[in-house]
Amino acid sequence: MLNKTLLFAATALGLTALSGGAADKANVLFLFADDQCYKTLGSLNNAEIKTPNLDRLAARGTAFTRAYNMGGYHGAICVASRTMLVTGQHLWHARANEKAMKTAFDGEFWPQLMADAGYSTYFTGKWHVQADAKHLFQTARHIRGGMPKQTPEGYNRPLADGTDPWDPSDPKFGGFWEGGKHWSEVVADDAIDFLDDAEEGEKPFFMYIAFNAPHDPRQAPKEFVDMYPAEQIELPPSFLPEYPWKDAIGCGKGLRDEKLAPFPRTAHAVRVNRREYYAIISHMDQQIGRILDHLESTGQAENTYIFFTADHGLSVGHHGLIGKQSLFEHSTRVPFLAAGPGIAAGATNGAPIYLQSAMATSLEIAGAKRPERVQFASLLPTLKGGGDGGTLPAVYGAYVDVQRSVTKGKHKLLLFPKIAKAQLFDLEADPEEMRDLSGEAGSLEVMKALYGELVKLQEEAGDRLDLAGTYPVLAGR
Repeated sequence: MLNKTLLFAATALGLTALSGGAADKANVLFLFADDQCYKTLGSLNNAEIKTPNLDRLAARGTAFTRAYNMGGYHGAICVASRTMLVTGQHLWHARANEKAMKTAFDGEFWPQLMADAGYSTYFTGKWHVQADAKHLFQTARHIRGGMPKQTPEGYNRPLADGTDPWDPSDPKFGGFWEGGKHWSEVVADDAIDFLDDAEEGEKPFFMYIAFNAPHDPRQAPKEFVDMYPAEQIELPPSFLPEYPWKDAIGCGKGLRDEKLAPFPRTAHAVRVNRREYYAIISHMDQQIGRILDHLESTGQAENTYIFFTADHGLSVGHHGLIGKQSLFEHSTRVPFLAAGPGIAAGATNGAPIYLQSAMATSLEIAGAKRPERVQFASLLPTLKGGGDGGTLPAVYGAYVDVQRSVTKGKHKLLLFPKIAKAQLFDLEADPEEMRDLSGEAGSLEVMKALYGELVKLQEEAGDRLDLAGTYPVLAGR
């Protein structure tokens, strides 16, 4: 097989326009994490965490530092994110078609479009989409559901007195060790086998390599847990014992994700949860390193484009929250890395993008058909240094009917319609979103302008929630 490989690693995008037949096309390897917040890369934004392999990937290419997921239409945010990814449709359009996905998009899912363009297609790991992965990919192994099985001991821990019945490195609790081998290792094993198979093939390949990590139960071998002594873990600057509007925004005590740690949150509980989050990310990073090493050892890395990203972020103690069902930056932003020929090495790009642009980008690289209903834009022009393709003038966010947001420039408008609350943040001065500016002089005009942007983005996303009656001042009524 030709040494022209396009690696899509759910946070890494590196692309070059290639022409000619299938044999002349770059391969595509997409590496996808689950629940990984953007602030979890050692070389870019977190001195605590150890991610040497993602760091070397970032050094080889470009990191988009403001990659977003739009949000979710129910508590399983990953379903919405992944549905948008494989169909190319914005949030509420994807929701409208979710029940009919098996037929509505058949022939036009991401892997099918790549196959039609002459690619061998491979999948392993977390899928969590209505359509059947075995039908969409030519080769699919170890297709996992939303998360490894949790146990009762994995919730409401650790208690204030230090009691903790659960051990993140003990295989007896199952979860990631169900079947005998940690699921992150299984994913890497599959990817390595796929690379061997692709090396012998005639076609370029498209690989969708999807880790369940670092979703809970956040389990990792003891050596990785021991890297992070709980007492040395820093608390998030926005740490709170409880978020005051948690119930109004759908993040109350009844939400599964929020049950993982006790109410009220304690510093100890958050440190322990963050310790286990870091440990499973470091373990996954090791598996990504195995994949990258094997790519090189098989001689398939010469023209390789690598993309790494995640489906959404996670709170893990920010704002008194544990889950991902909020529109704060820690829950909507993800890492996104791109490396490959023609991609600037060691570069960062602060322009906002949607992570789902990975699909459109790969279609352009493959010379594949792009259905008209694909709404996410290709990043190829930006990655090649010839424009700002795929970057966004404003970012839309939504969670069911209880949260909406819009971000433009440095300002972010966050709305909680159930209690008619509006907040304004300056993300440059206040990246942790701790200081609400909505009551300060001059803020109203900024909020009105942002509201106008939100209404336009709602229409694009298929969002029918009427906000004008709840926010008449912002709507100019």
